[in-house]
Amino acid sequence: MFQVTDALLLVWFLGMVAVPLIARTERTRSRSRAISLGVVVQVVLVTAVLLTTWPLAAALRALVLVPVLGWVAEFIGSSTGIPFGHYHYTDALQPQLRRVPLAIPAAWLMMMPPSWAIAELVAPGAPWWLSAVIAGAAFTAWDMYLDPHLVGWQFWKWDVPGRFYLGIPLTNFFGWFIWAAIITAAVQPRSLTGTSMWLVYVLTWLFQFGGHMVFWRMRVSAVVGFIAMAVFAVPAVMRLLGYLPM
Repeated sequence: MFQVTDALLLVWFLGMVAVPLIARTERTRSRSRAISLGVVVQVVLVTAVLLTTWPLAAALRALVLVPVLGWVAEFIGSSTGIPFGHYHYTDALQPQLRRVPLAIPAAWLMMMPPSWAIAELVAPGAPWWLSAVIAGAAFTAWDMYLDPHLVGWQFWKWDVPGRFYLGIPLTNFFGWFIWAAIITAAVQPRSLTGTSMWLVYVLTWLFQFGGHMVFWRMRVSAVVGFIAMAVFAVPAVMRLLGYLPM
C-alpha cells in the first residue's frame, strides 16, 4: 500500500535532483536556497519515518536529541576549535543561532537515521557500542562529501588550514566521528532496516558523487567521498540482496 513516507521519499528524490539545478549559478543566495531545500525535504522524510516506525517517545527522543546535540557540537567546535579544529561560519547560510546556521544541526538530523539503518545492515545484532561506532563512521563518511562542498561554497572557513582537500584538517573528521557516535549512544536507536533510510544513504552516496564530479567539479572529494561511503553502502546493499546473511 502506498504510504505517506513513500510520497515523501519521492519528494526527497525530486528535491535531490533539484539541488544542483538551483545551485547552478555561483550566487550565494542560490546556493543557500539549494542547501536549505535539500535539508528540509530530508528532515521531513526522516521525521515521518521515525514517527511512523518507532514508538512516539523514542521518535521524539531522537528528533530532539540529534539536532540539539548537533548544535551543541557545532557551537563548541566553532567557539573553541574542539574537537573539529578552528573554524568559523560565515554569514552566507541563514538563519543562525549564536553564529551556528540552523541548517547545520538539521543536517545532523537528516543523516543520522540513514547512518543508523546502514550500521544495522552492516553489523546486524551488534552490541550498542559497536553499532554506535559503525554509525558514527558511516555518518563521517558522508562528511567527506559535505565538508569540501560547503567549504568550497564558503559557508564556513578553517582558521588554520589542514592537510585534507581545501585545507580541511583531519581533526574535523575525527570530531564528526566522535560526536556522531555519542549522539547514537545517547539516542539508542531502534531498528530502521524495514524503512527507506538505508535507501536514502545509498542514493545520497550516488547523488553526491554525481554532484561533485559533474556539477561542482570537485573531483578529489567526489572520489574520496565515494570510496568512504562505499565502505558502508556496498555491504549493506549486498546484505539486502542476500549475498550476506542477515
